Amino acid sequence: MSPSVAASAFDWDIFCRVVDNFGDIGVSWRLAKGLARDHGCAVRLWVDDWEAFSRLCPAALNVADVLHQDGVEVRRWSDPFPPVVPAARVVEAFACELPAGYLAAMAARTPAPLWINLEYLSAENWVEGCHGLGSPHPRLPLLKHFFFPGFTARTGGLLREPGLIEQRIRFHADTRGRGEWWRHLGVPEMPAGACVVSLFAYEQPGLHTVLRCWADAPQPTVLLVPEGRVVGDVLRFFRSPEAGVGACLREGALTVVLLPFLDTAEYDRLLWACDLNFVRGEDSFVRAQWAARPFVWHIYAQDDEIHHDKLDAFLARYLAGIDDATAAATRDLWRAWNGEGDAAAAWPRFAECLPRLAAHTRRWSDTLAASPDLVSTLVQFSELAVK
Repeated sequence: MSPSVAASAFDWDIFCRVVDNFGDIGVSWRLAKGLARDHGCAVRLWVDDWEAFSRLCPAALNVADVLHQDGVEVRRWSDPFPPVVPAARVVEAFACELPAGYLAAMAARTPAPLWINLEYLSAENWVEGCHGLGSPHPRLPLLKHFFFPGFTARTGGLLREPGLIEQRIRFHADTRGRGEWWRHLGVPEMPAGACVVSLFAYEQPGLHTVLRCWADAPQPTVLLVPEGRVVGDVLRFFRSPEAGVGACLREGALTVVLLPFLDTAEYDRLLWACDLNFVRGEDSFVRAQWAARPFVWHIYAQDDEIHHDKLDAFLARYLAGIDDATAAATRDLWRAWNGEGDAAAAWPRFAECLPRLAAHTRRWSDTLAASPDLVSTLVQFSELAVK
């Protein structure tokens, strides 16, 4: 079968260039699966970094360029780009720029495909005014629409699979199953009264001061660290550069367990099981909110420090309605974690507020879950746009 004939059956093409390790492809992969599984769409996902995708989808390790998984056809985005007939709807994830030949093929189609640029998630107010707007291509007869995920009814919402919240509730209710899952991960028996924390972050030069704070604290802390960029900072604290997956490191009241890289379902369970989650980027940031546990966000750094505006915009929404002391402690730790202050100095006040923050975060998660999910909103937008 020729590429052109095979391509004619696709409802959606999604293009993803991996910039932020797993955030870009994490969002794109969830989107592709949601369109296929929950809306019966024929979906083709193009990804330029096959190795990064393989970490999220191990089945890709066994194929070179094309994978059929979870109802999605995944293809390696290579150069030169192959001649294919564009799908009826095209998602350009995070302004990744479509191949020139594919753009020309879009322009040659009648009617032209619906072209959507899926933007990065932001809680900033201006997002509502830009969501859904169109921008004509400077040369070709094509119109690109900007689709913004977000936290309000005037945005595209957040990625959330049907039944996700119910799965989380069942996980918490199954004490025995949760204990077996910990053992499956290789986590030793938790000390009595331990605060269980997951850590997924970018490089964090000041991490050693936080680890020292936990090591010297009266309450035990169990820190679970999946493979990722922050592991090197953890190992430097323990002076154990050779430690690998499965290692259990101890210093005072602190126990650190190095976990393997977890697939999306296992990572969700990790977030559900912990008392506090340090997350990064966009995909794990959203999953932490569905976990309904207190969390700390390590935002992706941008030029001119504009990411601090995004951080503050989210904090303003997330902390609305909580008491002033908890809001201040949370802001101080989040800002310090993102390079604006001393995280170890901010930790004690934040730790005192954790019970109140936990109740608030459950309410925040429930409120978000009452709104339509991003995949459903995107499908609705596409149906209205092509009428």
